Amino acid sequence: VQLQASGGGLVQPGGSLRLSCAASGTIFSINDMGWHRQAPGKQRDLVASISRGGSTNYADSVKGRFTISRDSAKKTVYLQMEDLKPEDTALYYCSAEIWSIGHPVRNYWGQGTQVTVSS
Repeated sequence: VQLQASGGGLVQPGGSLRLSCAASGTIFSINDMGWHRQAPGKQRDLVASISRGGSTNYADSVKGRFTISRDSAKKTVYLQMEDLKPEDTALYYCSAEIWSIGHPVRNYWGQGTQVTVSS
């Protein structure tokens, strides 16, 4: 099982970006999916998560600006980021709780995609 994240980049304050993360492999089912971020010298924090049923959870710092969604058929989770601020600069990681055929349910991580907000 692999998670492949994409969509990061350099954007000016107030700009937008959309991150994508696709799961691949011999997957039986995917439970919660999420996005986390880690700025230099700081711990990795949850940004947003979405359950298999579509329930969402957001960090207070991104509520009203970020939207998480998923396409179960494509095994993909998205993070639409609006009104980006310099403090959103971080390496963004996707995660997914996956039941892979022949393996117990466990959490998998993507490789990280850099988001830089700067003028």
